[in-house]
Amino acid sequence: MKRIALFLITNLAVMAVLGITASLLGFNRYYAATGLDLGALLGFAMVMGFGGAFISLLMSKRMAKWSTGAVVINDSPEPMHRWLVDTVARFSKRAGIEMPEVALYEGEPNAFATGAFKNSALVAVSTGLLQSMSRDEVEAVIGHEVAHVANGDMVTMTLIQGVMNTFVVFLSRAIGYFIDRVVLKNDREGPGIGYMVTTVVLDLLLGLVAAMIVAWFSRQREFRADAGAAQLMGSRVPMQRALARLGGIDPGELPQSVATMGINGRPSGIMALFSSHPPIEERIAALQKSS
Repeated sequence: MKRIALFLITNLAVMAVLGITASLLGFNRYYAATGLDLGALLGFAMVMGFGGAFISLLMSKRMAKWSTGAVVINDSPEPMHRWLVDTVARFSKRAGIEMPEVALYEGEPNAFATGAFKNSALVAVSTGLLQSMSRDEVEAVIGHEVAHVANGDMVTMTLIQGVMNTFVVFLSRAIGYFIDRVVLKNDREGPGIGYMVTTVVLDLLLGLVAAMIVAWFSRQREFRADAGAAQLMGSRVPMQRALARLGGIDPGELPQSVATMGINGRPSGIMALFSSHPPIEERIAALQKSS
């Protein structure tokens, strides 16, 4: 319930900020009886598309801690915590990034990395992961998350999401205007029913296409992070074992804001097209083929 409330409140706040921003810049006045102002529409689409993506990115660390209950353990004296922090520190040094915050949260086996900048990231591991894996396997998972950070995956996925959002907003409204003015011959000053219905329908349909494209990029990023973990450890075997272990257990559910940065997902059927993670078998096969 806490996660749902945070998600709703955050999204409402983001949409309010973006709406006010578009209004102040004059980008919300793109529809007129005399014609469609494509420049203003593009500006509106970019504010709504990139604005939401980047606000979510900037809030990602804080939201991840709130939604998972993750506790930062960088200064903890507890032996297991020290081992986790030292492991992240070792891999971060090898990857050439600043030491991230390291956090532990209660939950089923999973882990994630997040943060707006690679030199101020967060790497979080669940208690379930520590309980169900050997130390070598946990190290491989940590290496995977550090590789995400070193590759700049959080920013890359934000940019891709922003581009897709912009296209969806721009195309749905441009097509909606055409349907409203040309097909349905609406000559009133404001948008008619054709514009409103077309925009809503296309936001949904184009949004689905955009989600599939973003998910495809996300899956390619997972293969790179697996390879990055193998490189950081100097061997592919621990990562293969960790993946095999993950394939036999139920992955812990993560909040939507960090789900794409988790170590594991469970795609199946048509939903695999929308999955941020490839099937475990494909990831293991890709590791085996890598040099």
